[in-house]
Amino acid sequence: MKGKIDSGQLCTVAPVKVEDLEKGDIVLCKVNGNDYLHLIKAIQGKRYQIGNNIGRINGWITFHSIYGRLVKVAP
Repeated sequence: MKGKIDSGQLCTVAPVKVEDLEKGDIVLCKVNGNDYLHLIKAIQGKRYQIGNNIGRINGWITFHSIYGRLVKVAP
């Protein structure tokens, strides 16, 4: 399965408010000291479950680990 974003593809990320985040959003987040683009798979109170587009779940993070939401991917 092809990813939603190819490695090295130019992405634009914009700041986001906690109340604007939704399941299915792609967010730039910090996980174990590294920065990744991940899908929000579920929202439970103040926690966000993140994963990839082929079903892998990476775990739960808080809003403090989210830097912004993907708004544009260059062709």
